[in-house]
Amino acid sequence: MKDESTALPDDADLHAYVDGQLDADRRAAVESRLAVDADAAKRVREWTEQRDALGALHADLLDEPIPEHLLHAGELLHHRSSRLARWQRWGGMAAAVLVSFALGWGANMQWQANVAGVAASPSASAFARQAVVAHAVFSPEVRHPVEVDAKQQEHLVQWLSKRLNRPLKLPNLAATGYELVGGRLLSGGGGPRAQFMYQNTNGERITLYVGAIDGAGGKGMGETAFRFTSEAGVQSFYWVDQGYGYALSGKLPRQGLLILAESVYKQL
Repeated sequence: MKDESTALPDDADLHAYVDGQLDADRRAAVESRLAVDADAAKRVREWTEQRDALGALHADLLDEPIPEHLLHAGELLHHRSSRLARWQRWGGMAAAVLVSFALGWGANMQWQANVAGVAASPSASAFARQAVVAHAVFSPEVRHPVEVDAKQQEHLVQWLSKRLNRPLKLPNLAATGYELVGGRLLSGGGGPRAQFMYQNTNGERITLYVGAIDGAGGKGMGETAFRFTSEAGVQSFYWVDQGYGYALSGKLPRQGLLILAESVYKQL
């Protein structure tokens, strides 16, 4: 039987390496693997960049005391180590934990809103938060900003339509100077999410975030007006249509982003 201390590092070790949770021997073993395994090294770089992006987005929260409900949740997780071990074998665990933490703790943050018509529901506000965090994480990516690029647009739309259980349509923003980069599948509080990324000739990126919103299909919620939110330099216009949420996010002036959001809305 192979000694665990000399076993080849697995994905759980890679996640622990990113989070600084390994002892000196296991850290050295991971670094030895990274030196010869280009794929593992790439994943570790991406997880580290995602962690740093989320840290920068919520830097003002790092010095605040941890809320009691999060401490309690940590204690519960500590007593469920076997379940956590299974979770850690899933790809992207480090990024998923950080996104969940940011969304949970971010509920206490003050969000600017310009509301037209009915006030935004808590689920719609949470959806907008997810869109901003997803934009902050993936828009800076250079080598892997999307899972499926624009060259496979038909496959991208079919794949994400199937995962979201809703026919999706890609807006064409060429007239406004933005071309499709591609898209990816994400996990949100209400189920799977689709993120489509666009870029102009100056390298500026915007993202369209799409997904079902719980409780948004009732009377009076079939369609809502645009709402605006801004956090850490990321602006976003979001709206609900027939139970689905849409959020267009980017580091653009508000009026410029509104023009793009109106174009997206009309095409969808």
